[in-house]
Amino acid sequence: MTQETLRVPNISCGHCVSAIESELADVEGVTSAKADAETKTVVVEWNDPASIEQIRAALSEINYPAQ
Repeated sequence: MTQETLRVPNISCGHCVSAIESELADVEGVTSAKADAETKTVVVEWNDPASIEQIRAALSEINYPAQ
């Protein structure tokens, strides 16, 4: 399993957190995604076939690009 913390400056509220966690849950291989509006971060854990590129793309698709 791989884990990474991504900085996502567009997170501002609980709706943002829900949208991000829901979107990442749909990425095959993602086992956990926890967004935090206060720190503006997302901690993601995944296994194959998911990749950091897929996770970043999924975030960008819903207008929450990771830095």
